Amino acid sequence: MATRADTQNPLDSVREAVGGDALVLDETTLALHGQDVFTIGEKPLAVFRPTSVEMLASGVGAATAAGLAVVPRGGGMSYTSGYLGDAQGFISIDMGGLDRIVSINREDMHVVVEAGCTWQTLYEALHPLGLRVPAWGTLSGTYAQIGGGMSQNGVFWGGGRGPIAQTPMSYDIVLANGTLLTTGNATMRPYGPDLTGIFSADSGALGIKARVTLPLIPEAKALAYGSFSFAKVEGFLAAASQISREQIATEIFGFDPFLQAQRMRRESLAKDAKALLGMMKSQGGFWKGIREGAKVVSAGRNFLDAASFSLHLIAEGRNDAAASADMARIEQIALANGGTKTDNTIPKIMRSSPFPDVNSIVGPNGERWVPTHGILRHSTVLPALEAIIAYYESHAEDMERLQIGAGYLFLTCGTTAFLMEPVFFWPDAMEDFHRRYLTPEHRAKLTDFPPNPEARALVEKLRKGVLEILGRFGAAHLQIGRSYPYSERIAPEALELVRAIKRDLDPHNLMNPGALRL
Repeated sequence: MATRADTQNPLDSVREAVGGDALVLDETTLALHGQDVFTIGEKPLAVFRPTSVEMLASGVGAATAAGLAVVPRGGGMSYTSGYLGDAQGFISIDMGGLDRIVSINREDMHVVVEAGCTWQTLYEALHPLGLRVPAWGTLSGTYAQIGGGMSQNGVFWGGGRGPIAQTPMSYDIVLANGTLLTTGNATMRPYGPDLTGIFSADSGALGIKARVTLPLIPEAKALAYGSFSFAKVEGFLAAASQISREQIATEIFGFDPFLQAQRMRRESLAKDAKALLGMMKSQGGFWKGIREGAKVVSAGRNFLDAASFSLHLIAEGRNDAAASADMARIEQIALANGGTKTDNTIPKIMRSSPFPDVNSIVGPNGERWVPTHGILRHSTVLPALEAIIAYYESHAEDMERLQIGAGYLFLTCGTTAFLMEPVFFWPDAMEDFHRRYLTPEHRAKLTDFPPNPEARALVEKLRKGVLEILGRFGAAHLQIGRSYPYSERIAPEALELVRAIKRDLDPHNLMNPGALRL
């Protein structure tokens, strides 16, 4: 005779713990939670959307007690299968309901946020107070959440100081059995062994971040912008590395000619009235804003040589003189390495609207898009790039036949690291994921390409080949998820320690199983 335990739906115990309204079962939502930017995975059995930390802990504990895996999902901007569970049956944890800013402590200079808070929400709360966090988000910050940034790591705004996951002071973590663990305090990190660091960049494999405590710093009083064009990649990379080592810019990023052309096709930088108005308002005064806006309009969209590498920088200072002095040094470095000064429209517009719509999840005509990346030492970026170019040349005939375009984004991290992000574009059908996040007006302009499995298969092959090359040069990675070979790249003794921690915290392997490829 069957027992209640044999016949009960495992979701019933979760529903009893958190209430029926917290579980979402409609097919549209389940399908969305089975996709990311690049991959179609398995649909979850349910989507659990907690609205309090206590509900999160209760739901996770009930799910794992019933033998269900739990997979945390932030804003959904991953391309590394970080929140895509396997077929054994899992619940997707939608953290968007935990989006409150708990406290802003201006005296002790820290902020406590729930992990589902977006980077844009935090920025908009802190900016009027003249405050921010050191690394203050990725370009997808309209959707990307702070807990996801701490779990997957990331870099852009404030990248001159280092990546996102270096910054937290403390976490409140929900473990696999539903226990709530606090890793530190709001005074300093670390206080004894760095428990906060253990959970940083773990791709959600060790626990679910419920609350995050971050340090605050004063917002810059003055900004200076610079853009430079380089005919030779050697000079472009050398200039970016030297500026990074001297730590005189908070953002240092650039594009190769192909990606630069794609960006210029996608965005009307000069004619975007909303972005232009925001840039003008950010310039510190009505007449100064009018002058700067006029410069952007006059520059138009053709201010960069389409056959060059472009480098863009933002320097911050206590006052205009300090920011200008840093930009003067930046210009000196760029010119000494063969750079030519160009109009600084790109960094101005980007800084004035730091969290744009995420229409860049597809190409300018609706092509599919996916990046991969490696974080390299300054000394290895050029040889790694040369090896990747040679690899592409060995596949040039098929890439041309299948219309696969490849470009590069470059970005420095702190003083020690240089991120190189090869990206691919190819004609292929969009998925529900893309239609969900594209703005309707942008979506209406795009081409609906038919499915192109042959091109996608080659992109997958090329990505694997690029990762193998990056590995030869000792690359590290952000957004490890299930895509990057973390377990194959660290020392065996370190891997065993990580696995021992995983076994202790999650003995039944129900916390985002497969993440980090452990």
